[in-house]
Amino acid sequence: QVQLVESGGGLVQAGGSLRLSCAASGITFSIATMGWYRQAPGEQREWVASITSDDNTNYADSMKGRFTIARDNAKNTVYLQMNSLKPEDTAVYYCRGRQGLRIYWGQGTQVTVSS
Repeated sequence: QVQLVESGGGLVQAGGSLRLSCAASGITFSIATMGWYRQAPGEQREWVASITSDDNTNYADSMKGRFTIARDNAKNTVYLQMNSLKPEDTAVYYCRGRQGLRIYWGQGTQVTVSS
């Protein structure tokens, strides 16, 4: 059974930082492409960042320079370091894993940025 469990969300003031973690089990983590998505109230889920099995990273334009995605294959964990947070970053953040054609989602973690 595949599980992706996010943690690290919370309430932070604008300009602050948070680090999200996503612990994976039930997949061969080292060969999976991992990503972070977010969904604000009333909005569609949007892609934030992704990292391939060979550590190639990509970011949505609005996150470049502020967010960093990283992975630790020994811990089966992917991270999202978020700096210079803005109120518009408020959303539920979801971890996504892709192994071949199979896609898996975590349950999400709430990030709230106050102004």
